[in-house]
Amino acid sequence: MVDVCFYFQVHQPYRLRKFGVFDIGTHANYFDSKKNISILKKVAAKCYIPSNRLMLYLIKQHPEFKVSYSLSGIFMDQCKRYAPEVLDSFKELADTGNVEFLDETYHHSLSFLYSQKEFMEQVALHRKQIQTYFGQTPKVFRNTELVFNNELAHVVEGMGYKGILAEGADHVLGWRSPNYVYRPKTTTNMALLLKNYKLSDDIAFRFSSHDWKEFPLTAEKFAQWVSTVNGAGTNVNLFMDYETIGEHQWACTGIFDFMKALPREILKHPDNAFKTPSEIIAAHKPIAELDIHHFISWADIERDLSAWLGNDMQKAAMYHIFALEQQVKATNDPGIIELWRKLTTSDNFYYMCTKWFADGDVHKYFNPHDRPHDAFISFMNILTDLQIRIKKKEVKPLEQPIPAR
Repeated sequence: MVDVCFYFQVHQPYRLRKFGVFDIGTHANYFDSKKNISILKKVAAKCYIPSNRLMLYLIKQHPEFKVSYSLSGIFMDQCKRYAPEVLDSFKELADTGNVEFLDETYHHSLSFLYSQKEFMEQVALHRKQIQTYFGQTPKVFRNTELVFNNELAHVVEGMGYKGILAEGADHVLGWRSPNYVYRPKTTTNMALLLKNYKLSDDIAFRFSSHDWKEFPLTAEKFAQWVSTVNGAGTNVNLFMDYETIGEHQWACTGIFDFMKALPREILKHPDNAFKTPSEIIAAHKPIAELDIHHFISWADIERDLSAWLGNDMQKAAMYHIFALEQQVKATNDPGIIELWRKLTTSDNFYYMCTKWFADGDVHKYFNPHDRPHDAFISFMNILTDLQIRIKKKEVKPLEQPIPAR
């Protein structure tokens, strides 16, 4: 029997505006609101609304179909302000009972790498938002961009989670298969669900590639690949960005038709089923312990932290933003704290990446900066301005955090 687990990451950052040295000390207008609203509305029209409509249709057509999501807190904030219909469509999905929402850091940050306290605070904020919006208390955790190691699993288990997601990286698995449930070293009862990156990336990255030997990818062909796991695995975890459907892969590629037909084709095999992460954990016991000491992620070819910490600019920016934590929180000013947290969002450092070729193209996606160096300069100027305002406690951000209804 093979259980298919669909999981989608849903996130949009607050992108920074160009912030020059002469802007320091003059205003706290750090974010490019016009660009952020434009991108959110564009992706909502191309992906979020039609994809949610499709998922609702699939659940009605196939009651066995299940799907899971993690929505970053700042994504939900922006939706509430600028695209409430998107949140409403996710709530409609939640009401079906076939959808599971996972926890993550509210601000889609890499806070675990620098501050366990801040990490826990952001996760608590996210859990509260999910409870309020969707009436669920997440039992499964996914860290930002699937960043994972043994220590993270240990901490997350202590926070009460039953399972955690990670990349099924070859250099971690070796001869093992990602199509089983594992237990992370240093945990007692934690379940580790690994992304089958080959099958996931067939949809997320290769679907519309005419140079790919398997092009065109049909639902029948993909379902056959899934079915071959029977007898050689218990679950196939298909993890990807939600923007895959309609934005990364445009509607004209046939991605919506593919996804519409896929559940029917997968369910033609009598031993196939769909499950949420919690259902996978309940159905299958870990077959072995995995020792993942070094951090892994689902980003780029290396599947490590180099997408965010691969050069000196990124390392300096990340170090300096988290070095401000105690000063920021000592102000007890919600506005300053929220501004600082928005700056910890991983995308700000992703845009500073200087990789080239295929990975470099990914780093340019919806990037508001012309060059990685421009991203660094704006970020550090903003950081200098924030330090001035921390001392004066004069900050009044244009976009205050939005409490859940």
